[in-house]
Amino acid sequence: MLSLMRRGRRAFASILALSVVALSTAMASPVFAAGKTITAVMHSDLRIIDPIFTTAYITRDHGYMVYDTLIATDANFKIQPQMADWKISDDKLTYTFTLRDGLKWHDGTPVTAEDCVASLKRWAAVDGMGQQMMQFTASIEATDPKTITLKLKEPYGLVLESIGKPSSRVAFMMPKRLAETPPDKQIPEQIGSGPFKFVQGEFQPGVKAVYVKNTDYVPRKEPVSWTAGGKVVKVDRVEWITMPDSQTAVNALQSGDIDFMENPPWDLLPVLEGNPDLKVETLNKFGFQTLGRMNFLHPPFDNPKIRRAALLATSQKDVLDALVGNPKYYKVCGAFFICDTPFATDVGSETLVKGNGMAEAKKALAESGYDGTPVVIMAPGDVTTLKAQPIVAAQQLREAGFKVDLQATDWQTVVSRRASQKSPKEGGWNMFFTNWVSADVSNPIANLSIGGQGKKGGWFGWAEDAKIEKLKDDFVRAASLDDQKKIATEIQKEAYDQVIYIPLGQYLAPSAWRKSLTGVLDGPATPVFWNVDKSE
Repeated sequence: MLSLMRRGRRAFASILALSVVALSTAMASPVFAAGKTITAVMHSDLRIIDPIFTTAYITRDHGYMVYDTLIATDANFKIQPQMADWKISDDKLTYTFTLRDGLKWHDGTPVTAEDCVASLKRWAAVDGMGQQMMQFTASIEATDPKTITLKLKEPYGLVLESIGKPSSRVAFMMPKRLAETPPDKQIPEQIGSGPFKFVQGEFQPGVKAVYVKNTDYVPRKEPVSWTAGGKVVKVDRVEWITMPDSQTAVNALQSGDIDFMENPPWDLLPVLEGNPDLKVETLNKFGFQTLGRMNFLHPPFDNPKIRRAALLATSQKDVLDALVGNPKYYKVCGAFFICDTPFATDVGSETLVKGNGMAEAKKALAESGYDGTPVVIMAPGDVTTLKAQPIVAAQQLREAGFKVDLQATDWQTVVSRRASQKSPKEGGWNMFFTNWVSADVSNPIANLSIGGQGKKGGWFGWAEDAKIEKLKDDFVRAASLDDQKKIATEIQKEAYDQVIYIPLGQYLAPSAWRKSLTGVLDGPATPVFWNVDKSE
């Protein structure tokens, strides 16, 4: 463990040095001096920049800077026009989307319906809600340069909610030549029609990402609300600076060297709240669910009995105490679909929420046939909201009798490596941890990691469970909310029985920024940087 900590400190020190160089360069650049620049430290370094290739939120955030959506969700959970308006036929089988005038890609070419059809197909191939929608879809076609026509085989009530959902994966529109890239390969360039342009020449993974105002972007006239409405850009440039050491980022925020910090550590919030130049606020008021995901393809977690032993060894409160510490910002919750929602239930969660399953875990592991195969856990040290979970889980698994190989890494390495289906000996993995925006997992269709599609089309870990897939189909066909609640309960029971993943509770993550910034927006896909102004 000491050698692990020393390696982590050395890695942080080298990355921190790059961060300081990047920040100094940004402060000295002519572009910075000539216009308004927001300098932000986000929750993670940005490396993967294709928002369809991964569900990582930093890549989603990048997507909102560069790309736009056909429709969007407002603060009342209503779907609103964004790039397009729509009509629905009386029989509920045909959805017609009409692009608004003046839409241009960043290379100056016009946005066409063909571009959007290709974008929808690429998104729907890998997104859980998109995949479900496509099972009901007969065709999606460009019927003229500005019209996208989606025809269903039978009515499906979640078409608009799927295409307009605010978080991962988002149905971002891109040119056809890029959207025709297979979804398991990354697009070769960043050309969107969104409010900012990505500055490829200044992109330094591990150091900074730079965006400039898209002067050709024409915002909608409606008031801004979550990801809907007028995306008015009020600054010239936004720079995301990588600072993996939280204390350094907090110091930079207090000194005015940066303007915005997405995830300051919870234990430093009182310090920031006491600074009269700073504002501290929770932008995503629905919070997050944190979870552990096992790899179903390789030993030992290809064995459901061994997965069950790992679940029994887990205590949510231990994880949340280490992650957050302050109960004001966390909630022990065994509901896969988020506590205090229509589909919340505690079925199957007893030992997880009470933390009293260790004796049963030891017994279950001894009877499972476990042969001592090491559990390779990826442990990112550069993201405040992901540091604690693998360390606590490793301790709990060891206590239950597992051999654990805790491998220190950064989050973007996890994001890349978790896509590999290779065995752990070949560079694969057995377990990783992540967080979902609560809105992304609040029902069985939106919750991407509850699926059972296996190696083809499934989320990282590749759980295969035909019963869950059948229940999800029943859910979308259910005639009433009461019927949906019953089905959601059955899905949760199966998910706990098979240990599809381990929900580790819910938490809130406040952001902090200098009061020279105004117009910072809230919502489930924050932060976004349109509507934000900066005083001199």
